[in-house]
Amino acid sequence: MSKPLPKNVHVSRHPCLQVKLSQLRSNKASSRETNDLVHEIATIIGCEAFAENISVTRGEKNTTPLGYEYTTSFITPDKIALVPILRSGLGMVNAIQTLLPCTPAVHHLGLFREPTTLEPVEYYNNLPFQPDSAGVNSAAAKLAIIIDPVVATGSTASAAIQTLREWGVERILFLCVLGSYAGLVKAAGEWEDGVQVWAGAVDEQVDGKGMIEPGLGDIGDRLFSAGGRTSVN
Repeated sequence: MSKPLPKNVHVSRHPCLQVKLSQLRSNKASSRETNDLVHEIATIIGCEAFAENISVTRGEKNTTPLGYEYTTSFITPDKIALVPILRSGLGMVNAIQTLLPCTPAVHHLGLFREPTTLEPVEYYNNLPFQPDSAGVNSAAAKLAIIIDPVVATGSTASAAIQTLREWGVERILFLCVLGSYAGLVKAAGEWEDGVQVWAGAVDEQVDGKGMIEPGLGDIGDRLFSAGGRTSVN
């Protein structure tokens, strides 16, 4: 990547991730292989993102099976929500849930791109709203983790970030396997002080249909064997 990215965009340099991404690009990868590779890449990205954005706090005393006392620990922030963008974001859920030593709430957000304009259309939103006496949404998470394997034009990512900001979240981590340069810049600029974007890799181009070149094809179809496209490129 020759062009600089915004300071709130982080691109992995992990060698294992880069090889797995190369395998994921192949049109010979089966649906099962695609799911496995997305899971594995999401695990690496999650490790890198959480190391920079989650801290450890010391808790109460506990006892080991041999009777020795030790101090427990837990992560902060303690109110975390996982927000997969339907449908392809579902392919990253298990990886992120496994990494976190807590049980985050999972709130699904349904967005699709209108084929002609490529603008995002929301069709599902189950974010809870519980206003307190001051009208503030007490159900909003302190940290929301948006997951979507591909950021192409960035319009869907930006819409998701805007929705969660309006929901009342304090900070957002956006995790993706691959993004276009323009898409990552657009997503990162939606809320510069409140969002960090963590990507496995960056491709330069997006074609007229809003697909990344060379990209991963329609990752949702590939994950769920939907076969909506004749080609994955």
